[in-house]
Amino acid sequence: MGTERQDLVAAYDRAPLDARYFATVGLTIATSVFDYFDYYIVGFLVAVLAPQWHLTFGQTSVILLSAGVGAIVGSLAWGALADRFGRKTLLVAGVTLCALSSGSVSFIPDGAWIGFALLRFFVGFGVGAATSVLLPLIVEYTPTRHRTLVTSATTIPVSLGILTASLLAATLLHQIGWRGLAALGFIPLVPAVLIALIVPESVRWLVSRGRHAEARRIVARALKVSPDTLGEPQNGPAGTSVPSVGFSERFREPRLVVLTVIVWFGASTANYGVFLWGPTIVALLMGVSPSEVAHLFVVVSLTGMLGRAIFSFLPHWIGRRRCGEIMGYGIALSLGAAALFFDRTLFGYPAFLVLLIPAAMFFDGGFSNIAPYSAEIFPVRLAARGVGLAQAANGVGKITGPLCLALIAGASNLITPKATIDAVTPAFLFLAGCGLAIGLAFSLLGVETHGRPLAMEGDERPSPAHIKESTGTGERGRIGEAEAVAARAPLS
Repeated sequence: MGTERQDLVAAYDRAPLDARYFATVGLTIATSVFDYFDYYIVGFLVAVLAPQWHLTFGQTSVILLSAGVGAIVGSLAWGALADRFGRKTLLVAGVTLCALSSGSVSFIPDGAWIGFALLRFFVGFGVGAATSVLLPLIVEYTPTRHRTLVTSATTIPVSLGILTASLLAATLLHQIGWRGLAALGFIPLVPAVLIALIVPESVRWLVSRGRHAEARRIVARALKVSPDTLGEPQNGPAGTSVPSVGFSERFREPRLVVLTVIVWFGASTANYGVFLWGPTIVALLMGVSPSEVAHLFVVVSLTGMLGRAIFSFLPHWIGRRRCGEIMGYGIALSLGAAALFFDRTLFGYPAFLVLLIPAAMFFDGGFSNIAPYSAEIFPVRLAARGVGLAQAANGVGKITGPLCLALIAGASNLITPKATIDAVTPAFLFLAGCGLAIGLAFSLLGVETHGRPLAMEGDERPSPAHIKESTGTGERGRIGEAEAVAARAPLS
């Protein structure tokens, strides 16, 4: 591309993937893994401290729920701040807050459950904050020709955070004690420092805010040319004042807001509901111990990770909207079948368990598709707020989902309602209904983002009907667009 003057964003979008890009992707993945380790390690800490500190059910519930509430608040707050003040700084701040709060649990006095709950609130706040910034950063940082595949694939290792928490608790808890285990929460400080030193600010966000000089320097470094050879962005000359947008600005796209809330609430409720009730139901049906059920559910978890890999590659071929429909209707059919035929036998095992294995490909694997989608459908200036809204709906689903199951089962415990055989069919039909809502939301409200540049200031997202008309050849047409872009700028 030499020294030809060109639009900044278009030039950056055609830049080859260099070492800095791969380092950024690696750091974002590591950050997600460590943050989720911090988020889920509390389950093992509470298992140790509840009997030692003589915690009541209410006190334990406050500790466990505080991180979930913090994640909702952090997602909404940090999303708004990141749209105004930038991706990089807010990401570092969110990860740092999470790490300091998690590690500081190791210093609290014995019996200080209120302090424990307060720190857990800030752990959740930090995780929600980091996620609401991390996804827009990596989506905006990745060239359009690679965005669908790469951004989806970055969500696959997230499950390793939960696995790491389990493994470290199993191997180190007796050696280093609960305080030593809690102190491991400081680990995310390492990627936070590296992000501050290595990762550049989002060029697309800088351009959307009128900070063209900073964007030009980053683009020039990526292209290995002088900043003076790069032209002005198409949305205005350098120094153009871009007004700040308020919280209500997001609701100028009501269709996208409704789509985001339905998809994330439904996905969170279905996923959390299965893992909350599934093991107990299998234990009741098979008459085996919880430890034996845990081994069986390893297969369900591994199928979920396989599903994440599938839903990382599939959108690159058929588009995100179609994959969203597959996820939603797949959840509806598989969990609906598990609800209706739970007491039958397949291959020598309860049909309920057998049906949960393919279902995990949809209710768990589908997150690889919807996670970056929530950043892609909103214009860049609102992307972090869009992801923040998605993560808030995700958090609400984790809290209200158990409440709905408790009402269905008639349980007195609203936090972790006990599954009963009589409640299996209505409860899992409810979860299947969540999947149906996801599928209908994508069919009626979804927009396609695969192979399409991210919307900048003033851009309009096409309606579903317009997508079908403009592509002509359907999903294949979108792939052709992406291939055409890639042909102009091959991967180096």
